[in-house]
Amino acid sequence: MRLNKLILTFLLFLPTAVWAQFQGTERPAGDSTLVLGLEDAIKIALSENTSVKVADMEIRRSEYARKGAYGQLFPQISASGMYSYAIQKQKVFFGSDDDSGSGSSGGGMSSMFASAFEPIMYYIEQLYQATGTPFVPYVSPQPDPGEGASSSSDPIEMGRRNQVQLGLSASMPLVNMQLWESLRLSGDQVELAVEQARDSRLGTVASVKQAYFAVLMAKASYEVYNAVYENAVQNFKYTESRYNVQKASEMDMARAHSTLAAAIPNLYNAENAIYLSLWQLKAVMGMDLDHAIDVAGKLEDYADKMFYEYQEGGDAPLDRNSQLRQLAAQAEMLSRQIRMQQYAYLPSLSMQVSYNYYTQSDKFNLSQWKWLPSSTLVFSLNIPIFSGGQRYYAIRQTRIQADELDLQRQEAERQLRIGIRQSLSTMETAMKTYDAARSALASAEKAYDIASKSYRLGKSTLTDLNNTELTLTQTRLQAVQAIYSFVTAKAGLEQTLGYDFTEEK
Repeated sequence: MRLNKLILTFLLFLPTAVWAQFQGTERPAGDSTLVLGLEDAIKIALSENTSVKVADMEIRRSEYARKGAYGQLFPQISASGMYSYAIQKQKVFFGSDDDSGSGSSGGGMSSMFASAFEPIMYYIEQLYQATGTPFVPYVSPQPDPGEGASSSSDPIEMGRRNQVQLGLSASMPLVNMQLWESLRLSGDQVELAVEQARDSRLGTVASVKQAYFAVLMAKASYEVYNAVYENAVQNFKYTESRYNVQKASEMDMARAHSTLAAAIPNLYNAENAIYLSLWQLKAVMGMDLDHAIDVAGKLEDYADKMFYEYQEGGDAPLDRNSQLRQLAAQAEMLSRQIRMQQYAYLPSLSMQVSYNYYTQSDKFNLSQWKWLPSSTLVFSLNIPIFSGGQRYYAIRQTRIQADELDLQRQEAERQLRIGIRQSLSTMETAMKTYDAARSALASAEKAYDIASKSYRLGKSTLTDLNNTELTLTQTRLQAVQAIYSFVTAKAGLEQTLGYDFTEEK
């Protein structure tokens, strides 16, 4: 019996000591626990939450992609260089390959080759003159007829062994409707990224609110179970004192003991719920899980705010809903993509300018090389004629995607309307439950006081006292649960309607 009393004494004071850490006035002076209000938690989450950071980075990435796409309108300048070494020079033949060297056929062929290679010989002569070297045509030696030599001409080598070419070129589009439409498409992608970042912020704010209210709900539950525990302690002590003077039966003593023992697990479960909800809040905020934080205020502070201006049965405006805005942006992008594919049927005009320096030499002596410049200006007109139906079927494919997106938008709007109705119904039920619980709470408290006094006067049993306390506990939990249901449903409704933190303020 004494051992049981020692265990009970330990259990009597342990929950009270644990509860002290959740009370702001009980913290020591050097405690580094960070106490946050709802607005403070939202501000921290909007600056530290991972999804918000990723969304902001996605906006910057889209901005860079758009700026890079606009670079296609400017000239594309490039430089080139080429060096080649002729291991074996190219050779050409002049004259006739007729062994006799006479006859109309041979003379005709010789004249034909001579006339055909006159431009080449002229070009070779100009190259020699440019380098300052006199041009001496190669004349094959005439063999002695008595020696039986052939009359066919020997090949002549072309070019120099070292060839170097340096060039600079620039090109840019002049008329390209498809390119211009693609630039507008890149701008739409930036707007879509901005709306996705807004959606991420809305989700973060709603998650922080729900996690914050979950902490308040856990603390409110702890207060209720702590009150039950304290009442069980007082009843146990009173019953024990009466049992020691033989004014209470052993049954009453056992019942008081079991009531106290049953109150302790609920207290520990509520305590664990506080820790878990605080960890969830820190995770949503993007804080270190080992950093000690606490929330300010109580759930009852939001009881006076249990109203909402949208009570039209789900007909609230959805023009600010982020999901529908994203679908609208995607629809606009598909429409622009269709126009871009249609512009593929139109001609395009581009311009290219090139400037080159060219030189040849048999000796690898840079100071002796003669550089010859050349430049060109080219206008290219591209007129699409036939592509095997690729452009046509690409347009049909994109139009089907647009039709699919329209069906998705209709279904998304339908689901959002259902969600709004559910949120409003939950809020209305929570308000009715809170009103009923608040009116019943005063009666339950009065009934418990009467039952407690009657028990101490010996006019009622401990069972009657426990029954009234159970009713009081249920009423308290119903009241705080109604507030929690209302504020969480309100947070979800605000996310659906697209109200962010700054606009809500």
